Amino acid sequence: MTTSVTAAPSPPVAPVTAGGIMRHLNVVTGIVMGVLLATATWWVTSSTFPVLDEGDHKDDAVTILTLVAWVIGFLIGVGAFVGPARWLLGRDLTVEDEHYLAGKDAGVARYFRFTTDHKVVGMQYLVTTMVLFGFGGTLAMLIRTNLITPGSRFVDPATYNSLVGIHGITMIIATIIMVSGPFGNFILPIMIGARDMAFPRLNALSFWLLFAAVPVLISSLFLGGISTGWSAYAPLSDQANRGMDAFLVTIVTFAISTGVAGMNITTTAVRMRARGMTWSRTPIFVFGTVASVALGLVAFPMFEVAMIELGMDRGMGAGFYDPSIGGSGWLYANLFWLMGHPEVYVILLPAIVALMEITPVFTRKPLFSFTSAILGIMGIAGLSLFVWAHHMYVAGWAPVLGGPFMVTTELISIPTGLLFLVLLGTLWRGRVWMRLPVMAVYALLWNFTIGGITGIYLSDIPVDQAMHGSMFVTAHFHYTLMGAGLTGAMGALAYWFPKMTGRMLHEKAGAIGFWVAQVGFNVTFMGMFAVGLAGQPRRVADPGTYFRVGNLISSIGAYTIMLGMLTFLGAIIYSWRAGSVASASPWGARTLEWQTPTPVPLENFEVLPVVTQDFYGYGEDGHRAAAGAPAPGTPGGPGAPPPQGPDAPPQRVEVGAP
Repeated sequence: MTTSVTAAPSPPVAPVTAGGIMRHLNVVTGIVMGVLLATATWWVTSSTFPVLDEGDHKDDAVTILTLVAWVIGFLIGVGAFVGPARWLLGRDLTVEDEHYLAGKDAGVARYFRFTTDHKVVGMQYLVTTMVLFGFGGTLAMLIRTNLITPGSRFVDPATYNSLVGIHGITMIIATIIMVSGPFGNFILPIMIGARDMAFPRLNALSFWLLFAAVPVLISSLFLGGISTGWSAYAPLSDQANRGMDAFLVTIVTFAISTGVAGMNITTTAVRMRARGMTWSRTPIFVFGTVASVALGLVAFPMFEVAMIELGMDRGMGAGFYDPSIGGSGWLYANLFWLMGHPEVYVILLPAIVALMEITPVFTRKPLFSFTSAILGIMGIAGLSLFVWAHHMYVAGWAPVLGGPFMVTTELISIPTGLLFLVLLGTLWRGRVWMRLPVMAVYALLWNFTIGGITGIYLSDIPVDQAMHGSMFVTAHFHYTLMGAGLTGAMGALAYWFPKMTGRMLHEKAGAIGFWVAQVGFNVTFMGMFAVGLAGQPRRVADPGTYFRVGNLISSIGAYTIMLGMLTFLGAIIYSWRAGSVASASPWGARTLEWQTPTPVPLENFEVLPVVTQDFYGYGEDGHRAAAGAPAPGTPGGPGAPPPQGPDAPPQRVEVGAP
């Protein structure tokens, strides 16, 4: 007799859900965890520090540690450390986990999570930048409203000084990230033929560090404000209220964010370019963006160290900047300006090269002297490290060095001029397809000419001694950072908006908003040049009746800027929601981002591209335009897509197996 044994069916294996704990983490859990950890830190430090306190630093120490705890708690709650934790536990992410992290099939929710897809990070940067500009612009309107009439008490003098300080640092942060953040993340990897950034998780970390810093900055409004101006000179900053604690935590967090982002963008551009994309075939936008973030990698740690030392002064009585115990205010001034002037070019370079990327497309001509553009970028990046002390001409520090720094400051106008010549040469004798993106080129040339020439004046010691601390200086750097930098960013947004959103930006509304803002800008800061020449000082809530007319004109101009920017914002929001659907390459451009479908697939390219020639080979089109070719935008004319068919000229980009 035989006995058969039948095995019991094994229970079904539950499918593994991709993402793990990350499925439950998002910006809301980040905020909750940040608030909980900050609250716990405040309670513990407030309870224990009386025993440890040996001076008057307790409140500052508690505030600094509480704000740092918020940043760390937020990053824990949003999931920034899940990947490293799993790696340490020997359970690194699976392919399915990586796809989940990249936001595959996640819809809108991926924008509110720790998402590694570079395109999502680019859009997160774009929205955050617009929010920062909105916040900083609102503060600017409060400042200008207070200056409409002499004797105004719209805000009291202490509040006015605080508004000036918070406005300044908010706009500096916004302008630093306005091009390299959105477009350096979304566009640059596709432009070089990569499927993502070199370090996707670090890419997401760079954004969420920035996000965590924003509430810290805003909290300074409720902690007494930033009364020292955005430069926060020591020893004034040693003696300031607790708003300065929020300022220094913001700067340290932001510096870490930019350092992570800069390292990532540089590595991506250097190591992940498509086959055949030699440096001579690499788009100019890549050169400028990499030079910008690499410059930031050198310069921003100076400010970060200055803020860490300031935190130790305020929270521990370390005395780095206190002369009574061996410190020095010169230490702070040099650390600050070692960052402060290169930071100008960290802002400007990406904006200028974005317009260099645009100009050949809308003139259908090659970029004029690609080599000169590279030399200009390299010259600016190099010389910008040797000009910082011109900010201290009247401070009394090392007057013997005034001459050398005056020379280096004037020399930097040479590589800057090369970039101008490249733009002008590309426009020269071209039949320009006058669309919104290329309008920004003309506006930048006007604005930066004014900003650059006035900068040459201020580089000379006698002129600087007369103008230092006046509204003339304020007008100069606004013409540089806003008139050139922000104008370039607006042009870049109009150009890449179809690829990033899948919609065309409403041309008429966008152009109206752009030009209204440009007119208002020139009215505002020409008025500031006038009152500055007449002697009006900066950071004064009530400068007196002598400057009444100039301040009224500048305030009217500021309201005009507000009207133009709100119109431009309205065009963005409307177009994003209901604009006409964009084709893959509405401008007929030849760089790689325009060779992908719209919307861009998760991994950008189904087959990695192979580059065989440069992307600026518009020579034949340009010659035909000069000889009376079809009108811009018509088949065969400037702005039209490249011709197709058996008789078409060979394309500069071939797509094939890697």
